[in-house]
Amino acid sequence: MSETASDDVDSKAFDVTTSASAKPEPRVPRAPFILVGLTVLILGIAVVVRSQNPYDEPDQATLNGTMLGAPQPRPEFTLTDTEGRPYDFAAETAGELTLLFFGYTSCPDVCPLTLANLAFALDRPGVPRPNVVFVGVDRQRDTPEAIRAFLDGFDPKFVGLTGSEEELRLAQEAANAPVAITEEPAEPGGDYLVGHSSQVIAYTADDRAHVVYPFGVRQQDWIEDLPVLERNEWGES
Repeated sequence: MSETASDDVDSKAFDVTTSASAKPEPRVPRAPFILVGLTVLILGIAVVVRSQNPYDEPDQATLNGTMLGAPQPRPEFTLTDTEGRPYDFAAETAGELTLLFFGYTSCPDVCPLTLANLAFALDRPGVPRPNVVFVGVDRQRDTPEAIRAFLDGFDPKFVGLTGSEEELRLAQEAANAPVAITEEPAEPGGDYLVGHSSQVIAYTADDRAHVVYPFGVRQQDWIEDLPVLERNEWGES
């Protein structure tokens, strides 16, 4: 992202000083001075406006995610939120910027790093706040209580969902995400890993996904991209 302009504007640059001359001065046309004054004023306004919105807003061509070959519709599936209520994803998030992520609460790296970077970016002033929906794909350990405690460590506003194995499979398929694979523990009751989709799917206000964000997206990437996603300038693509 390009460097932001300083919030400090030198007011002296806009001062107009006059002084009396002891000798008559040649008459100079006023038009050039008027044009210079207008130019300085416009530049001054631009600096002030930019200082109030310090985040660059790149166009779609410079988004930090991976553009999809064809937009994907907002998926239709219903799971259970951490309060035990049915959550119809398409209906609950319709027409709103929404980030969907399939993970699990015992994940040692991908999930906590992804959510931490996103939470940090959303905490910055001026960054749009999307719906963030986390689906726990570890049927054995991702209880509503475990998901809620996990997400609260990043942002209490993040939505957590769970469901039966069949419901989770259907949800991942509806979002065109790879279905999670659970490894067998080395011993009964032992720890195990879950292979899952590591990308965050971004659905914009047109109820389609145009871009996904793979693991490794930085905080600054979210800060730059969320304003673009919020504007939803996708036309008829």
